[in-house]
Amino acid sequence: MKINANLIKPGVVIEHDGGLWAAVKVNHVKPGKGGAFAQLELKNLVDGRKLNERFRAEDTVEQIFLERRDYTFLYRQDDTLVFMDAETYEQIELDIDFVSEDQAQFLQDGMKVQVQSHEEKAIGIQLPDHVVLTVVEADATLKNQTAQSSYKPAKADNGMRILIPPYMEAGERILVSTETGEYVRRAD
Repeated sequence: MKINANLIKPGVVIEHDGGLWAAVKVNHVKPGKGGAFAQLELKNLVDGRKLNERFRAEDTVEQIFLERRDYTFLYRQDDTLVFMDAETYEQIELDIDFVSEDQAQFLQDGMKVQVQSHEEKAIGIQLPDHVVLTVVEADATLKNQTAQSSYKPAKADNGMRILIPPYMEAGERILVSTETGEYVRRAD
């Protein structure tokens, strides 16, 4: 479906230069002199390249709608991630480079994810907004620490380094944002 460039928002997938690109950042500019334009930061959904592109407001682009299906993460084998379709029990394997190490570190056995595909070809996964991790190591709290630097380094059970509040200790379960990798709150 063709849309005007001024309708592009973050998360919209477009076809550009023969590839599929997701809008990561969008800045609509209306200068005092000249025509309005959209400054986009795009990410290639197949190989992960980034691109900054400028479109005039009257330019049209082809918007792509991705098919999203629920899958369950089963396990990681070397550089391959194995997922199972929740309805058909069919398994698919995705290369770790295809998913990115940043996303793969949050995957847990039995986790529900959405696999995005275009023309029957998987092109990405969408994780839940938050995951529950267990703190396995926490640095000691320093006395007389100011309120501004009130977080301390810790290590989660997936090997990730994270900043947590000073009152938390090893063994506690925390909620972590999969988008930023930051501590959100104590898990229920």
